[in-house]
Amino acid sequence: MVILTKEQIRSKMFLRLKTQKEEDQDRKSRIIQKKLFRTSVFQKAKRVMFYISMAGEVDTRKMIKVAQKLGKIVAVPVCKDNRVRIRPCILKDKTRLVKGPYGVCEPAKKRFINASNIDLVIVPGVAFDNQGNRLGRGKGCYDYFLKRLPDKTPSIGLAFDFQILPKIPTSGTDVKVHRLIFA
Repeated sequence: MVILTKEQIRSKMFLRLKTQKEEDQDRKSRIIQKKLFRTSVFQKAKRVMFYISMAGEVDTRKMIKVAQKLGKIVAVPVCKDNRVRIRPCILKDKTRLVKGPYGVCEPAKKRFINASNIDLVIVPGVAFDNQGNRLGRGKGCYDYFLKRLPDKTPSIGLAFDFQILPKIPTSGTDVKVHRLIFA
């Protein structure tokens, strides 16, 4: 069995994400949204932190709009001063978005919320394994953030089926997600 490094996995996954057909991405994102919205943890949550999807990722932009219509308070991550620390920021409907330090969209006008007030965190990933291990983009932003959350705060990773691998290499700083939803 060949063990790939984190960088090798990222490289392969970025290529798969980039070459995935748009109609497959849209179809699978809709399935993932339905699965997420049916979970009891999502239904009970009043304040949900989503990520704003980048090209190729599971599309959270539509999920965010629907969650807002359902009355959820939606927060999104904001990178602080080009550092790996992220803070949850309220995203209102029709809020103008700007590119943050790592090219991730974030609200132009910032209204932060305390991380301990988040009921559910939706987590992006380049790859996951069935044990909840997650491979991100390599900055450690989410690992640092998830580590600081209260233990009771659930986290759910969203992925396409090809992003689920038998085993992800991990280190002591990596933080698992509580659950995976994929299609």
